[in-house]
Amino acid sequence: MNFELTEEQQIAVDSWRGFLEREMRPITDQYLDDAIPKGVTHKLLKMGADYGMCCAGVSDADGGLGLDILTSGLISEELARVSPDLAGTGFVTEGVSLKLSQGGSPELKARYMPGLLSGDLIGSSAVSEPNAGSDVRAITTRAVRDGDNYRITGAKLWTSNVIVSDVLIVLTRSDENEFTVFLLDREEHGYEVRDIDKLGLKGWSMGEVILNDVVVPASNAVGGIGGGLRLTMRGFERARCFISTVALGIAGAALDDAIAYAKQRSSFGKAIGSHQLIQALIADMAIDLDAARLLVYRGLKMLNKGEPFPVEAGICKVFATEAANRIASKAIQVHGAFGITKEFPVERHFRNARLLTIPDGTTQINQLIIGRNLLGLDAF
Repeated sequence: MNFELTEEQQIAVDSWRGFLEREMRPITDQYLDDAIPKGVTHKLLKMGADYGMCCAGVSDADGGLGLDILTSGLISEELARVSPDLAGTGFVTEGVSLKLSQGGSPELKARYMPGLLSGDLIGSSAVSEPNAGSDVRAITTRAVRDGDNYRITGAKLWTSNVIVSDVLIVLTRSDENEFTVFLLDREEHGYEVRDIDKLGLKGWSMGEVILNDVVVPASNAVGGIGGGLRLTMRGFERARCFISTVALGIAGAALDDAIAYAKQRSSFGKAIGSHQLIQALIADMAIDLDAARLLVYRGLKMLNKGEPFPVEAGICKVFATEAANRIASKAIQVHGAFGITKEFPVERHFRNARLLTIPDGTTQINQLIIGRNLLGLDAF
C-alpha cells in the first residue's frame, strides 16, 4: 500500500489550496453561519470549476476532468477546510452529473451536464422522505404514467442544495415494486421547496420538496423506468466517502485552530501548548485525524474500482464523522472558555461536525450495514 500522493495529486492540492485562500475564503467567510445565496453559489462553483470542483470525477467523454476519485476527494477535503458548506454543495452537484453520466439519455446529458460541470447549474438529489430515510424501499412518492409523461406526487425531506438548485434528481415509486429516478427542472416543472434551519452547516442549504402532481416526460427517467433503486443504492457508497471528506476538512481546520491557539495563548507564564495535558489533547486530535484520513482515502480508492464496498464505505463514514466530532470537541477544550463563544471558530466546527453523523446513513445505520455484511445476518 502506497500512502503517498503522486506528484500530480500534490501539485493539484497545493495549487487548489492557494486558490482557496486567495480567492474563495474572502467570499465564503461572509456566510459562515448564513445560507450562501444562489447567485454567490453559482459564482463560487464557476470559480472552482477549473480546479475540478463539481467535475473532477466525471469522465472527460462527458465533459468532466476525468480525474481519479482520490484526487476528487482531496479537492473536496481541501475545500471543506475553508468552507464545508460549499464542499457539500459541490459534491452533491457532481453526484447529479455522475447519475446522468451513468443513466441519462444523450438528450438529457447534452442539455444539463455542461451547466452542472461548469457551475452554471446546481444539482440536488431527493431520496429521503418524512417516513422513509435509510429504508429506501419505504418511499411513498408516486410517479403515475400518463401517456408520454409521468405525474409525480409526494414529499421529500432532508434534500441538500434544494433551496438553490436548478436541477433535481428524485427517486419515485413508479409501480408497486418498481422505482424510477426522474430529473426535474425547477423552471420547467415547478416543484415547491421549503428551507430547513439546522444545527450546523448553515451555509449549505437543506430543505423539503413538495411534489404536487408534477408532470415530467418519461424521457426524463435516469437509468430507465424501473432502474432507480439500483442507481440510488450505488450512489450511497460515494456519498458516504464524500461526506467523510467534508468531515476531514472540518477536523483539519479544528486541529489547525487548536494548534495556533495553544501557541499564542499564555497561562502561568508560558504558552498553554507547553502544558502536558494540552499536548495530549493535540496529539489525540492528530491521531484521530490521521486514522480517519487513511480510512477515507482507502474508501475513495475502492470507489474508483467501481465495485461494491459497503463495509469499507460504512467504516470510513462512521470513523471519519465521529472522529471529527471528537477533534472539534477537543479543540473547544483547548480554547477553554473562549471555545464556547462565537468569537472563535471552534464552536462552529463542533456544530458542523456533529451534523455529519446523520446524513447518508447515521452512525448506527452504518454500524448495522457493517455488521450485516460481516455476519451475514440481516438486522433490518
